[in-house]
Amino acid sequence: MKLLLTCLTIVFLSFGAVAQDLGTTVPTAVFYNRDNSPFSTYNIPTGKKSFVFFFDATCGHCQKVVSQFNKRYKELSNVNIYLVSQDEYRSIDYFTNTFAKQLAVQKNVKILQDRDHVFIMSFHPKQYPAMFFYGPDKKLKFTSSDEKDVNKVFQLLKS
Repeated sequence: MKLLLTCLTIVFLSFGAVAQDLGTTVPTAVFYNRDNSPFSTYNIPTGKKSFVFFFDATCGHCQKVVSQFNKRYKELSNVNIYLVSQDEYRSIDYFTNTFAKQLAVQKNVKILQDRDHVFIMSFHPKQYPAMFFYGPDKKLKFTSSDEKDVNKVFQLLKS
């Protein structure tokens, strides 16, 4: 009986550990810019909405979603955008040059490499692509891995 209770307790605690609560702040993590300089999420400014997009360069769903953002990049000018991948920069460059060419060159867009593989442990994405939308207070307002939620993200960005 004790074993059963212990197992159930561990299972329930596990579910709580991976749940992303709305209202939580941007997790602390360090990624790397193209020039290998570190970028900490601590440096994401307050006072402006932020959008974090976690992708794999070979993921068809990621390519489709970022293409949609690329087509509507002008609507994203008032948001800090962080494109994060664990891939090597040659794959990241291919991905951005092929599917996010206009988006990637905007001043408000940072392309970051998660070479230390900390994103998954810090942000707890469910799958690729993972979208995290934060308000000006750096509090999570919306998260999704569903490519059908792109329009929902744009609605939140406009509000």
